[in-house]
Amino acid sequence: MRITLIAMAAAAGFACGGAFADTAGGAPGEARAAPERSGAEVYGHICQGCHQPQAQGAAGAGRYPALAGDRALVSWEYVAVTVLLGRHGMPAFGKPADPTFVFGEVHLSDAEIAAVVNFVRSHFGNQYQDRTTADKVAALPHPIN
Repeated sequence: MRITLIAMAAAAGFACGGAFADTAGGAPGEARAAPERSGAEVYGHICQGCHQPQAQGAAGAGRYPALAGDRALVSWEYVAVTVLLGRHGMPAFGKPADPTFVFGEVHLSDAEIAAVVNFVRSHFGNQYQDRTTADKVAALPHPIN
């Protein structure tokens, strides 16, 4: 019985250890920066839920515009500001990250926003070749909490 309890406690420790992976390597309570994701990863994990896997858009409970072949994407600034500040019910993804808040709004770094802007503007039938950078995105207006 005692060995079973020890084994269960050890298993619980391993299970809980994964829950605090964001604080590993730093002082207790200090958040570790998440690794930057590629534009394809950001689109796949966040954008395609509304804009659909092939950026064809959707209508139903809301209207989610198609990004495939969208002439509005000619301006990388327009796309970046839309991701940063949101538009027509789309949430703002440029809000400052709050490392103390585990669940809630998704925060994208300026580098991730630049990556997804470049990805959308060069895929799904879009062939805009000029690229943006994290530094250019950082110079745009950002929301405040």
